[in-house]
Amino acid sequence: MNRTESSDHSLDETDRAILRVLQENADHSVAEVAKRVALPYTPCWRRIQRLERSGVIARRVALLEQRALGFGVSVLVAVTLRRHDEATLKRFERAVQEIDEIMECYAIAGDRDFHLRVVVPDVEAYDRLLKSKLVHLPGAASVSSSFALSCVKYTTKLPI
Repeated sequence: MNRTESSDHSLDETDRAILRVLQENADHSVAEVAKRVALPYTPCWRRIQRLERSGVIARRVALLEQRALGFGVSVLVAVTLRRHDEATLKRFERAVQEIDEIMECYAIAGDRDFHLRVVVPDVEAYDRLLKSKLVHLPGAASVSSSFALSCVKYTTKLPI
């Protein structure tokens, strides 16, 4: 098992409690986390260190409000590839890594090959991105766009 494939089965309820607290706010001090999970400071610190080393805690980041930063449009993009050989898939996957507006990319089963979540300031910016980059993604046969009207639910909290 590698660092990013840690098994949830090895976590006890105290580990899960720590993770729930950190998912709410990763800025909590170890003392605050320990208090919230009713654990002494040092054992809590050790558990957090173990969770980080094992890859359960992948990283700590600030979540930004996209609209406040001028990214008012979210677009869900379905991509179908011409071919499904390993080289085409790898080129496509590398290319999406280079486009900052692509926030998420999922390889999917079904009639499409990938779903992307793209953020842009406005529809005109998406039109430019589509024409300059998305339709030119390696191996792309078709690109279908759906504009999100509103966000009903968005969370980074896993149901642990």
